[in-house]
Amino acid sequence: MNTLALNNRKAVTAFLLPAFFVLANLAAAEMSGGTNLPPRVESAQTRHAFVCTDYTQGKVFIISARGQIEWEYDGATNCNDLWVLPNGNFLFNTGHGIKEVTREKKVVFDYESASEIYACQRLANGNTFIGECSAGRLLEANPAGQIVKEIKLLPPGTNGGHLFMRNARQLANGNYLVTHYGPQVVREYDPTGTILREIPAAGGPHSVVRLPNGNTLISCGDLSGNPRVVEVDAAGKTVWQVASNELAGVQLKFMAGLQRLPNGNTLMANWLGHKQFGTTADLIEVTPDKQVVWKFYGGDKIRTVSNAVLLDELPDETARGEILH
Repeated sequence: MNTLALNNRKAVTAFLLPAFFVLANLAAAEMSGGTNLPPRVESAQTRHAFVCTDYTQGKVFIISARGQIEWEYDGATNCNDLWVLPNGNFLFNTGHGIKEVTREKKVVFDYESASEIYACQRLANGNTFIGECSAGRLLEANPAGQIVKEIKLLPPGTNGGHLFMRNARQLANGNYLVTHYGPQVVREYDPTGTILREIPAAGGPHSVVRLPNGNTLISCGDLSGNPRVVEVDAAGKTVWQVASNELAGVQLKFMAGLQRLPNGNTLMANWLGHKQFGTTADLIEVTPDKQVVWKFYGGDKIRTVSNAVLLDELPDETARGEILH
């Protein structure tokens, strides 16, 4: 090899190697959460402003339609249930409690417990429904935070532990839907706590929604290696499902919060804990025929999205409907 060729080869190598190492370091840093990647939205047309929870960081965020953080609240440890109330406030769990917080970050409702708590809901009578996980209790608290109703799902003196339940909802007929994550089953209870129905949910059910047509929408975690979202009818037959590798450009890792939208699409929170941070999209909107129309990536600022509510899909004052969430 002549001297000129050798010098040219050295120059090219000197140019390419730093670029290679920069890209390699960026990829490694992204997988480990060490970059400064901003949140971003991927969509051809659809844009959403939304509020979401970050389980790992213990925060609640408002995100603009362009994917920018507009508001954040730090004080929501292990938060994975979230509501936007008609007054504009946010209701969410805090690991061992429930808070209602205004946009000015004033706490106007606060309930604390020794039990882990992952479920909450503001009821039509103004009380707050609370699902205590480790204590195995379904509670109703008045606006002062006083317990006015209690249903025990476990024998006296029993502790259900960390995996006993995640999301839970009181239905319009007074029954309750409870996702029993560790037992990998969704149960419907009557107002006395009697089991009326069981729906198997391999992988560990996280969130559950009873749809207007009577079907039940369930998100499942990673216990079985097949995280997914499934809709079953009243007979327990699967009528719709999104499995872990069915969506173009997205892998489902641990399916958490859900919202069925008025147009029939489904918003799904893809929780990226368990060493999955940065591997795929955090939020996905998917059509009934499993086309992805909108994706959100939290970057380094929003690390593990566990739930979200689209602000542009909230019922207006004149036609309040139920948020299917």
